[in-house]
Amino acid sequence: MPSPGKQSKLTVEKEAGKSCKTVVLQRLKKHCSCTPKKAKSKILGFFPILKWLPRYQLRDWLLGDVMSGLIVGILLVPQSIAYSLLASQDPIYGLYTSFFSSIIYAVLGSSRHISVGDFRGALPARGPGRGQGVTWGYNVTEAAMQSQWELTVTFTAGVYQVLMGIFQVGFVSVYLSDSLLSGFATGASLTILTSQFKYLLGLKIPRPQGWFTLFKTWYSILTNLGNTNICDLVTSLVCLLILIPAKELNDRFKAKLKAPIPFELFVVIIATLASHFGHFNTDYGSGVAGDIPTGFLPPQLPSWSLIPNVAVDAFSIAIVGFAITVSLSEMFAKKHGYKVDANQEMYAIGFCNILPSFFRCFTTSAALTKTLVKESTGIQIQITCGCSSGLMLTLLVLALQTCVLAVIIVVNLRGALRKFTDIPRMWRINHVDTSIWLVTMLTSSLVNTELGLLVGVLVSAFCVLGRTQQVQVLELGRATTREHYEDLSSYRGLQTHPGVAVFRYEAPLYYANQSMFKKSLYKCVGLDPVKEKTRRLKIKKKKSKQQEGVADATNMKSEKEDEATATTVVAVLFLDTAGVNALKEVRKDYGELGVKVVLAQCNTSVLDTLERGGYYPDKKGSDGGESRIVFFTIADAVRYVQSLSAPNGDCDTKH
Repeated sequence: MPSPGKQSKLTVEKEAGKSCKTVVLQRLKKHCSCTPKKAKSKILGFFPILKWLPRYQLRDWLLGDVMSGLIVGILLVPQSIAYSLLASQDPIYGLYTSFFSSIIYAVLGSSRHISVGDFRGALPARGPGRGQGVTWGYNVTEAAMQSQWELTVTFTAGVYQVLMGIFQVGFVSVYLSDSLLSGFATGASLTILTSQFKYLLGLKIPRPQGWFTLFKTWYSILTNLGNTNICDLVTSLVCLLILIPAKELNDRFKAKLKAPIPFELFVVIIATLASHFGHFNTDYGSGVAGDIPTGFLPPQLPSWSLIPNVAVDAFSIAIVGFAITVSLSEMFAKKHGYKVDANQEMYAIGFCNILPSFFRCFTTSAALTKTLVKESTGIQIQITCGCSSGLMLTLLVLALQTCVLAVIIVVNLRGALRKFTDIPRMWRINHVDTSIWLVTMLTSSLVNTELGLLVGVLVSAFCVLGRTQQVQVLELGRATTREHYEDLSSYRGLQTHPGVAVFRYEAPLYYANQSMFKKSLYKCVGLDPVKEKTRRLKIKKKKSKQQEGVADATNMKSEKEDEATATTVVAVLFLDTAGVNALKEVRKDYGELGVKVVLAQCNTSVLDTLERGGYYPDKKGSDGGESRIVFFTIADAVRYVQSLSAPNGDCDTKH
C-alpha cells in the first residue's frame, strides 16, 4: 500500500494529467469549431475592404481619395511602361501589373496607404537563354520565352507568399524597429531621387543594374551633363518653383481643408497642354510618355514544367517582396496611428502576384514612390477608382513630358528626406537607434535597397545582443524609510546590511551572456570562488600542516568577502537552460566557500524554468530543503539570511 506522501503525489500527477488533457481538448475545440460569429470574423479578417467600406466617410474622404488616385494613376502609366521596356516586354504588361494588383490589394490589403506596383520590373540577368538550361521549342520566340518565364516566376513567388501567410510568418515584423524602417525609407528615397535626375535634365542614359546604382547613376549623369535638354530643364525648374511652395501650403493648411488642393493635377494638365501645342517633343526633343496600347489579352496558364527552374529565383523575390511590403505598411501604419496585419499583407501581396500572373504580369510588392505620393496627397483609405481613373487618362498623358512626372516624384519625397535634419536630435536621444538608422540608410542608398533592409535587421539584432552583453551586476542598498532597494552607485543615503550583499542583474540571463554574468557578479562581490578555491588548494600543498594552511587562507580572505557572507540573487524575467546552469554553478561554487546564495523576486515563468532546469534538488539535502525556499521580496530574503546561524550569510543578486 503506497504511503500517504506517494498517494498525494499520484493524485497530483493524475489531476495534472487530467488538466493537461482538458486544456488540449479545449484548445482543439476552440480552433476547430465554427460558429457564425467566428466565420464572420474570419471573412472580415481576410477581406479588410468589408470592414472599412461600410464606414467610409463619403463627404469627407471621397474628394481627397479621388484626387490622390488620379495623381498616382498619372505616375503609374509611364512608370509601368518603363518597367515593361526594361524587361523587353510589350508596354501593356506593365499596365496590367499595376491595374490588377491595385484592385486586388484594395480588397485584401490591411494598409490604408500602401500602393503596390512592379517589384523588379525585369530580370535582365536571369531568364531563358541566360544560363538557366531551359529547353524550348524551335518555334518559340525570345520574347515569348521571356514572357512565359516572367509569368511562371510571378505565379511561384505569389504561392510562396500565400504560404508565408498561412504559416503566420508575419510575426517577424516585430523585429522591424522604427529606426530601421525610417532608415530604409530614407535610403530608398535617395535612390529614387537619384533615378529621377536624368528625367529632370532630359538625359537619355540607360538605367544601371546591380549594386551601387546610386554611384553608377550619378557618374552617368555627370558625364552626360553636356547633353542636357534645355526644354526639359526649364520645364522642371518651373514645375519645381510651383509645386514646392504649393505643397508647403497644403501641409500648413491641411487641417482646414477637406482635401488637399491637387496642385500636381493642375501642373500635369497645364504641362500636357503646353507640351502638346508647343510641340516640345518634335521641335525640342523633349521626352514624353509616348503611345500607350489598350485592351486586354486572354489569360494564360504558367508553365508548370518551368517551376523547378524558377523556384530559387521566385523564393528570393518572395522574401524580399515580403520584407519591403511589411516594412512599408508598418512604417505608414505607425505614422498615422493604426495597425496592420503582417500575415494579411502576405495574403494580399501573394494574390497580387498569383492572379495577375495569368495576364503575364510582373511580380509586385509595395511601391515606395507611389506610396509616398499617395500619402502626401491626403488619401484616407484604399480605393480602386482613383487608380483605375489614372489608367483611363491614357489620352491625357500622351504628350506629357517625363520631366514633369519626375518633378512630382521628387517633390513628394520631401517628407522622407527631411529625416536628415532630425539626425542630431535622434543622436541625443539614443546613439544605438541612430546608428541603426544610419547603417540601414547608407546601405539602402549606396549599395542596394533590398540589402539595406537585411543589413538593418541584422544590425538591430546584434545591437540587442550587444546590450545584454554590456549589462553589469549592481550592488543594491535599502532606502531608510521603506523596504525599497536601488543601486548604491546611483542614489545617496542607501543602507547596506552587515553580512548580506544584495545584487541586481538588469538583463535576461541566457546562453549568450551567462559567462559575462558570472564574471560581473564575482567582480562586484569581490570574491571569485574558482580562484579562491585554487588559491586555497595551493596553500594546502605548500603548508605541511593543515591547520596552518587553513589559518593562512582565512587571514587572506578579502575584506569584501567578510562583509558579504550572505548573497541573495534576484532573478530576471527570462532564463534559458544556460542561465539556469549559470545560477547552479554560482550557488555550488559559493556554497563550497560557505557563502549561501538564494533567489528573490522571481516571476512564475522564471520559477518554472528553474524547476524544469533542475535548479532545486529533488530530495531534501543537507540544507534541510532551504534551497527550495522562494522569496517574493528582497526584504524577505535579507531577513531570512540574517536569521541563519551559519557564520556565512547570503549574497543577493537581482538579474
